[in-house]
Amino acid sequence: MHAAALVLLTIGLWALGSLPEHITALLFFALATVFAVVPPAVVFSGFASATMWLVLGGVFLAEAVRATGLGRRFAGVMFGRFTTSYVALLAALALAGSALAFFMPATIGRILLLIPIVTALAERVGFARGSNGYTGLMLMAIIISYQAGNGVLPANAPNLVLSGATEALYKVQLIYAEWMWVMYPVLCMLKSVVVVALIYWLFPAEIERQPSAPSAQPPPMSGDEWRLAAILLAALLLWATDFLHGIRAGWVALAAAVVCLLPRIGMLSVKAFDDVRFGAFFYVGAAIGLGAVTNESGLGELLGRALQGSLNIQPGADFTNFMVLSLFATVVGMVTTNPAAPAVVAPLAGPLAEAAGWPLNAALMTIAVGGTVMVFPYQVPPAMVGIRVAGMRMGDVMRLVLPLAVVSIVVLLPLEYLWWKLIGYFG
Repeated sequence: MHAAALVLLTIGLWALGSLPEHITALLFFALATVFAVVPPAVVFSGFASATMWLVLGGVFLAEAVRATGLGRRFAGVMFGRFTTSYVALLAALALAGSALAFFMPATIGRILLLIPIVTALAERVGFARGSNGYTGLMLMAIIISYQAGNGVLPANAPNLVLSGATEALYKVQLIYAEWMWVMYPVLCMLKSVVVVALIYWLFPAEIERQPSAPSAQPPPMSGDEWRLAAILLAALLLWATDFLHGIRAGWVALAAAVVCLLPRIGMLSVKAFDDVRFGAFFYVGAAIGLGAVTNESGLGELLGRALQGSLNIQPGADFTNFMVLSLFATVVGMVTTNPAAPAVVAPLAGPLAEAAGWPLNAALMTIAVGGTVMVFPYQVPPAMVGIRVAGMRMGDVMRLVLPLAVVSIVVLLPLEYLWWKLIGYFG
């Protein structure tokens, strides 16, 4: 009961946004240890996980991309040749957001990088603030930054929370290449096409004026940009081949961050520690610890037995089991926000996988599938930040988010199930 009260308080504060997420995380650590709900080693188990260091490394890599201007240069190159039509701009934004997910493992960083670029781009092609064209471009930048990251393990907070909880609870390591193989084709590539089509339909616009050609070529890449590009490329190659060399993604990210901070070699000064915000680091640590507390206290087993009957998970009914479990994870995300949902649902993956007759990884990745469905913007805190920074009207955001959620549930989730059947992921 003590564990249940602590879990309910933590999830409630995250869901309501009554306190900043990292303050709630520190409150969770304090209450769990002061009242000895479980041993401290369990409460702080997230900090022994490679996932935590993936978060820390990602924070510094995102700061390096911002500080050197490499991200702005990349986005400028991507958009410069696509200003001939509105749909071409939307497609270019989808490509840029998808590519940034590999190199900039922080959703909030990608959103805050793209918003000023898109603002300038909208002005160049004649889209006034508040117009359909401006709204469509901003929505694409915000939504694609989250949706594209769902298929790249280090790119979104829910992915990291699920990976950390899996390691803490089951001693199972989720692999970068496996995650991408299972998630990316349908829930990132195909979903990006759906987002472009929906925005083009819901927010129609025409280019008001063709931007004039730039009078001068952009300056050549600086030494810092070249070094950062080499570091990011090496990290990406090591992430993508982790199934070959066995080095965890977290250790690769940590090593890349250290290289960025080294004198003469790196491009970040020692003052980078003052500029970087560590809230996400403690938030993910608390989310992983929350799952560990749920499991260690017996609360997870109790909930698993109760839910196993109510969810009606049955051996052999793979499609029904897949839809029920993924939608269950979606509903939990609506209550707790998507980053917190994996910590709540992951302890139930073991008994649910056993009931369905699935490998454990299939149940865990089904939880990840549920986290890709955004029914309301508040489920994704970085998206809410982007909406506020861009000055978006919530009514315009809901015009896109709700139809996208319907298409995701009715069309994309069944297609994802067919993809899993094709690759034999259910065992």
